[in-house]
Amino acid sequence: MSETQEKQPISNMSFETALRELETIVTGLESGDIPLEMSIASYERGTELKKHCEEKLSEARLRVEKISLNPDGSASATEMQLD
Repeated sequence: MSETQEKQPISNMSFETALRELETIVTGLESGDIPLEMSIASYERGTELKKHCEEKLSEARLRVEKISLNPDGSASATEMQLD
């Protein structure tokens, strides 16, 4: 993992970016080639990335649940969350 990736705030990441970084961390940890201190730091970052991804998925699920359907099953309106 590069120094740039480590400094990027997780809260600003998209789901896809966070997931890619999490996958990179998991691969590195599974390889067993990372020194102990770096493994611990990577594990901590991975935990935060996992939490961020779960939050993003939960937000998406809630937005999908708010979609109103017409009698024919097509979407008539959505309730958008403003950030």
